[in-house]
Order: sequence, then C-alpha cells, then structure tokens
Amino acid sequence: MKRILLIALLAAAAASAQDFPSRAITLIVPNPPGGMNQIHAQPLGAIIEKLYKQPAPVINKPGATAAAGTAFVANSAPDGYNVLVTTPNIYLAIEKDKLFGIDSPYKLEQLAPIALLSADPLALSVQVENPVKSVKEFVAAAKAKNGELVFSSSGLYSITHIPMQMILDASGIKMRHLPTTGGGPAVTQLLGGHVYTTTQGVATVYPYVHGGKIKVLAVTSAKRSALMADVPTLKESGLDVEAYLWVGLFTNAATPEPSMSKLREVVRKSVADPAFHDAMTKVQVAIDYRDAPEFRKFFDADYKRLGPVVKTIGRIE
Repeated sequence: MKRILLIALLAAAAASAQDFPSRAITLIVPNPPGGMNQIHAQPLGAIIEKLYKQPAPVINKPGATAAAGTAFVANSAPDGYNVLVTTPNIYLAIEKDKLFGIDSPYKLEQLAPIALLSADPLALSVQVENPVKSVKEFVAAAKAKNGELVFSSSGLYSITHIPMQMILDASGIKMRHLPTTGGGPAVTQLLGGHVYTTTQGVATVYPYVHGGKIKVLAVTSAKRSALMADVPTLKESGLDVEAYLWVGLFTNAATPEPSMSKLREVVRKSVADPAFHDAMTKVQVAIDYRDAPEFRKFFDADYKRLGPVVKTIGRIE
C-alpha cells in the first residue's frame, strides 16, 4: 500500500512539473525596495512573465537583517513557486544568531540553491582627494593613526562589514566602525568626509569613481573586475582577502526534483534573455550565472571564507 501511495505521489509530482509554471512565481526580496537584490529581481520577474505567460511579482519582505523574508521562503510550500533573491546575508544572519545565542527562524538545510546570478567584488574605496594611492600606503596611513580612522558599512555583520574586517585582520591594522542602514548611506558618509574608507560593491561606487569623487585602491575578487581593470586585487596587493557581493536564488529544499529541474530551466532561460543582460549592463553588474551544482560549490567556499569572520568580530551590543 505504501509503495502504491509513493508511486502515486511521484506520478502527481511529475505531472505537476510538466505544467510548471502553471501560476505565479513569487520572487521574495528580504530587504526594503532598492539594492542589489531588487536590481536583479525586477528584470528577472519581467522576463519570466514574458517567456512563460505567468506573473512573477517581486515582493519585499524586509526585517531582522533579511532573516524574515528568508524564513518565509524556507517555511513556504515546497513547490518551487516562492523564490528567494538574496546575498551572503543568508548565512551571515545564521552566524550572527549563533554569536548571540538566538534561535534562527530558518535553517540553511531548508533552502536549496537554484542559480547564482552575479558575484561582484567589493571595492576598497577612499575619497579621491585622499593622498594614498595603494593598499600598502592605506595600511601605513591606518597604522600611523593607531585606530583613529573610521570605516562605514551597510550594517553590523553585513557583507560590506565582513570584508573590511578581513582587511583589518590580514594587515594588522585597527579602525573604528560606523554601521549605516545600507550601501548608499555608507557611501554618503565617505563622500561627506565623515569616514576614511568603505568597502562597497563595485557597481555601487562605480558612478562616483566615474564622476571623480571616489578612488578605488583594490577589489576583493580573485581576479580583477572588468569594470575597473586597472585596479589591482587585494591579493595582488599583498593581502590574502577574497569576498563577493553575490546575488543568488533559493527555494524550499523539499521541492520535488521534477519541479526543481523545471524551475532551474525557467531561471536559466530567463537569465539568458538579452533583456536581462541589458538590465544588468545598465547598472554595471556583470552576470556570473552558475546552475545549482556550481552555485553550491561557490556557496560552500564563500561560507567557509566569510562565516568565521562573524565570530572574529565578536558580539557588538
């Protein structure tokens, strides 16, 4: 009897997958409107709707450093119709909760990767008037000030806080931290001269570099950024630091394989559409599409590099 029931369930799942998507695919952004997740989700949703004749609305579910929206997808029906659009905050929030002894509203095991969309480096940036011209000079200036200099980030334990901590650890320098509410405010603090430096996504600082207001000393990727080919990596500059502001898609891990395969196909075809490439080019984001298996390898390596840094920072009340 159990065997018959299992066969019936598998048959039903396969039949359902054949028609996927038969209704709206909701793209969940676990942040307020704006930012990297929104930049990816909006054109992706429009293209899914165009190709598959089904709505693909973008719904913002901010709160608890992206944990609220992430938990919504993790605990949603396992059918592939709720898709999380997220950054490394998906695991940084987990590590922060561990640090403070908090029970997270979701577990990583509840979420399965669909695809990586992009993986931009972060840019170690200073005001263009700053006399330092290299990472070596930056480190020397920070050491001379002995902890007096300030850096801004988009928030405590965020993907723009962690890389700066990695730079501090690798170089042996100390700086004070000014957390803000996002990448935009963090850059505003730099432009206003209220902080000495910040590490933000290349796409975020690019307009200010192009406008002659910000200077980038190095990027955090393993290879140079195509947007800033003349800027060295931190590794080239003598610091063993690698980090990315990536954006990827996840859904409930219990989604049946037939539906998961169809969802991956939907995303793959949508990302390949010229309209998505045009949308990303306009915001200076390089597409770095990787299907689920490759994304899983990337994710695991990224988590291994950045996850422990949360503990290194320690509890900041």
